[in-house]
Amino acid sequence: MFLKRLIKRLYIAYLIKRNPIKYARYIGVKIGDKTRVMGVKHGMFGTEPFLITIGDNCLITGVQFITHDGSVYHLKKKFPKADLFGKIYVGNNVFIGLGTIILPGVTIGNNVVIGAGSVVSRSIPDDSVAVGVPAKVVSTLEAYLKKIEPKIIHTGGLSIAEKKRILEKELK
Repeated sequence: MFLKRLIKRLYIAYLIKRNPIKYARYIGVKIGDKTRVMGVKHGMFGTEPFLITIGDNCLITGVQFITHDGSVYHLKKKFPKADLFGKIYVGNNVFIGLGTIILPGVTIGNNVVIGAGSVVSRSIPDDSVAVGVPAKVVSTLEAYLKKIEPKIIHTGGLSIAEKKRILEKELK
């Protein structure tokens, strides 16, 4: 029995590091095609990962998904078995920045950017950019992309040395 548990823990540790999508699916998260999850840690998908759905073509970076509300702890005397849960749905073509926390019952629409460090406590509509604590819509996606377009530096797929050379030149 001990050996079986040890093998399972080693397998999970391996998946977390080498194949985060397979790990997420293994624990019950529903994830679409061409989605990338970075910064995966044990517990990132909460205690009810089967309540989380992530669409296609998303980039999730070090996000904490919380599917239950622990505040019902204070009701335990009156309702000893009380729990409060909420599904989390992330649409297609969504970027969620590092350190973001997503609370129970939230739906994030399609074509959305969530800024790093945000706390998403209510649903975010399609085609928008949301940031802050709590996260609020600050722009349409179209307006945001228009604003950042002049600042874009094309370094995708370059080696570290090439990227360094370009960035040192561009960001004097």
